[in-house]
Amino acid sequence: MATLQNILNTSGFKIGVELVSSRGTITQEKNQKAIHFGEQLCEQESVDWISITDNAGGYPAISPTDIGKFLQSKGKEIIIHLTCKDYNRNGLEAKAWELSSDGFSNILAITGDYPATGIKGIAKPVFDIDSIGLLYSLKQLNNGLDIGKKKEIRLNKTNFYLGAVVSNFKKNENELIPQYLKLLKKIEMGANFIINQVGYDAAKMSELIQFQKYKNLEHIHMIGNVFMLSNFTVNLFHKNRIPGVILTKPLQEKCLQEIQSNDRGKSFFLELAAKMLAIYKGLGYKGGYLGGVHNIEDYKRIMKIFASYGNDDWKEFVLELQYKQSNEFFMFEKDAVTGLTSSTLNPILLEKGKRTEHVNMNYTISKRFHKILFTKSKGLYNTGKNLCKKSNSKLNAPKWLYALEQTGKKFLFDCQDCGDCSLQEIAYLCPESQCAKNQRNGPCGGTLNTKCEVKDIDCIWARAYDRTKYNGDIWKLLEHVPVIQNHDLEGTSSWGNFWLEKDHCTN
Repeated sequence: MATLQNILNTSGFKIGVELVSSRGTITQEKNQKAIHFGEQLCEQESVDWISITDNAGGYPAISPTDIGKFLQSKGKEIIIHLTCKDYNRNGLEAKAWELSSDGFSNILAITGDYPATGIKGIAKPVFDIDSIGLLYSLKQLNNGLDIGKKKEIRLNKTNFYLGAVVSNFKKNENELIPQYLKLLKKIEMGANFIINQVGYDAAKMSELIQFQKYKNLEHIHMIGNVFMLSNFTVNLFHKNRIPGVILTKPLQEKCLQEIQSNDRGKSFFLELAAKMLAIYKGLGYKGGYLGGVHNIEDYKRIMKIFASYGNDDWKEFVLELQYKQSNEFFMFEKDAVTGLTSSTLNPILLEKGKRTEHVNMNYTISKRFHKILFTKSKGLYNTGKNLCKKSNSKLNAPKWLYALEQTGKKFLFDCQDCGDCSLQEIAYLCPESQCAKNQRNGPCGGTLNTKCEVKDIDCIWARAYDRTKYNGDIWKLLEHVPVIQNHDLEGTSSWGNFWLEKDHCTN
């Protein structure tokens, strides 16, 4: 059986199909249906791989490997989703060893949705690391991990083929560009294939390919996400119940109109999915990722419609699939004739940012203060370092200095005393107190019009972008990654840990 890597490296437009695991044991009806559907997909020559979700939507579900094991011998490659919301870094490493031992080699690394309702309410999220940290960790396992304090032990190498996701359907500049910057870091951390988030705007679909060309990423396989809508999911998506998924009012109205037909809109939904596959193929994506399909009949109907299209029909479909958000920002200028994006950068991107509410006195003072204290061999850097070296305190700094640090940082940033500070990397915004997922390596994909999917505040990475753009430094926003926080430093001086080179800035 050809590996996923070999499949994606051969010519032709490839097809993957998503299976969604459900709550309950493997004998639960929904899980049995997923297995049966998976077995039927394995019999389809047009299916190149099957992808299995990990607690989709934040709801508890059976492990994707429990379903995957039933399909391993059926002749199709399997991608296992691995998310960071339910496991810390040790749990994720253990899960990775389990996957490798069970013969699963394809992983889609995802930060994950914020937990939804479980037993007795909402679960406490983990988010010890994010998708960047997960990719970094899996890359280390592929290289053969060195462990042990006194004697180094090199573990057996894994052979994971790694993928990641990108949310390219964002409305505002300060949401969209950080997504692209994070995408670059995911690739740097080892992602070989990218699946984009669900969206229904051909211009944004084309923009991702333009970004790929702009950054010379043709060696990375872009997979277009096609979610077949239904009566249920139309309203679910339109009400933003699934973080990061955008379904605009015009598309909702079109769907509601089609639902009045004799087949309750089924033909329209099937044809829309087939047209989206055609658009992704025409744009130059390596494959299509088909979700929202739960039986083999619907899959066959979509593929039959898709196969009936001519080579240039997708250009007509582009003009139909223009369900963008109002005043939506594009990284590249749009082509009025084709309805797609051109290769010309949006001139707004090159302009200096405006002084918004996020570019405030707090930010200005923090920048200057940081430069004085933490620029190596300049300002007060050596003074601070020598003070901490001479201190015998377990705080890694004199007690008075730690008290001074905490007083100022608590007032200015609502500091949570993590001891491994990322303020300087997020334009002086604290991920511990102001990000529900503690995202230190760029934004998750769950924002809506810059708002956090959990808290009623602007995403810290959108605010950080506004600040760095004001200084003309947007391309430097994620130069620091990966940040993997050292929890052993909690309750100690982050100043001291920086001066003594104990925090993530050194390790």
